[in-house]
Amino acid sequence: MCGIAGWIDWDMDPRERRPILAAMCDRLACRGPDAEGSWFGPHAALVHRRLTVIDPVGGGQPMVRTRAGVRRGVVPVMVGGEPAAHDQAAPLADESPVVLTYNGELYNTAELRAALVARGHCFTSRSDTEVLLQAYLAWGTECVDRLNGIFAFGIWDAEAQRLFLARDRLGVKPLFYVARGAGLLFASELKALLVHPAVPPEVGAEGLAEVLALGPGRTPGHGVFRGVEELRPGQAMVFDRRGLRRWSYWGLHSEPHHDGPAATARTVRDLLQDTVARQLVSDVPLATLLSGGLDSSAVAALAVDTLEREGRGPLRTYALEFADGGRHFQSTDYYADPDGPWVDRMVATLGTDHRTVVLDSAEQVEALQTAVAARDVPGLADIDSSLYLLCRAVREETTVALSGEAADEVFGGYPWCHWEEAITADTFPWSRATDVRAAVLSPEARRLVRPLEYIADRDIVMVPSPERND
Repeated sequence: MCGIAGWIDWDMDPRERRPILAAMCDRLACRGPDAEGSWFGPHAALVHRRLTVIDPVGGGQPMVRTRAGVRRGVVPVMVGGEPAAHDQAAPLADESPVVLTYNGELYNTAELRAALVARGHCFTSRSDTEVLLQAYLAWGTECVDRLNGIFAFGIWDAEAQRLFLARDRLGVKPLFYVARGAGLLFASELKALLVHPAVPPEVGAEGLAEVLALGPGRTPGHGVFRGVEELRPGQAMVFDRRGLRRWSYWGLHSEPHHDGPAATARTVRDLLQDTVARQLVSDVPLATLLSGGLDSSAVAALAVDTLEREGRGPLRTYALEFADGGRHFQSTDYYADPDGPWVDRMVATLGTDHRTVVLDSAEQVEALQTAVAARDVPGLADIDSSLYLLCRAVREETTVALSGEAADEVFGGYPWCHWEEAITADTFPWSRATDVRAAVLSPEARRLVRPLEYIADRDIVMVPSPERND
């Protein structure tokens, strides 16, 4: 992952507020430990923290290009002999810059690059960052319709005098923003916005309801802190002198399914195989997380198959185990079996280069505060701290790790997906027993938060977006 942030303001010059942007960038250091960069111009400033995955040299950010440069076949923008992506002033007015700060990965980079080359675009790197920026230069805001990947990005277009923000279709990468008068701030994480003096860390009744009634879930688009919003999955927005305009460029649609079991299984396998193969493109060490469950085992198996066909490997896998877990494990409605035996079985079958990270309770407790700070709001407690410690161990040897996130939601892997009381409930399974949650609040807090009413009032379904007018 990487960290992105920016500040657009029509009434002032962000170049006069460099320390504020530096502080915002510093708050994102954990997302991008490998490099940092900034770009400043009249009315706009973008910063970036980088975790390097592809093209360490050519993928530096913020990345700057000009339409004039593309037309001449000269791609890099140079200022004073140095790339403008590294804290340089804007180019001359006749070569208005287009500047990108980007967090994510495009899985159809090769296809996009081929289409852009056919249009006459030139490239000086192998990075998907450059492909994304040139996709915007070619297709404008409609470039998001062509992207296959996980991403959150901001593009400042000096000629059009507008900021373009977009988030991937399923919202894997976070993107928060605050509109304040003639300005707009955006960042990957809440903490980067809260360091700005215009965004006080205030939580109102609605924000408290998000934490106390819905947490660790959140109403789509809600930023918890007063005035902070989150760009929803599959949404894009433009901020210019006319104001802010937001639209959905993608959404899920329910349609009848007519394929039989065999055809459905083939389709699912083909989709998963393509997905895993595309995510194994990397210039740094990669691995998969392995719990022995259906989702992580499928990802690991498909990754092994892909690496073997490409003459790469072996695949490195990581599992999590708790000290004395086997001795203390008890079967419950949530967990019927310990992970260890199933992990061992998959490792033996796939022949992976495996590591098991062993944690004890004291380590988990010690990491709780770090895990909450990483989320910026209360989350899943011991689950968050365990995941943090696992990822910290993985990072010692590996930069990219694939996992099976969301597979249980898609394939009904959680046990409560099959509980009759959950299926017939008036709410989502994870919002059950709301009366029990409300009972732990003080009378004053219940009157302020109104937890039961708040949950009942949440409209979680996608709503039609206003027509886009660029």
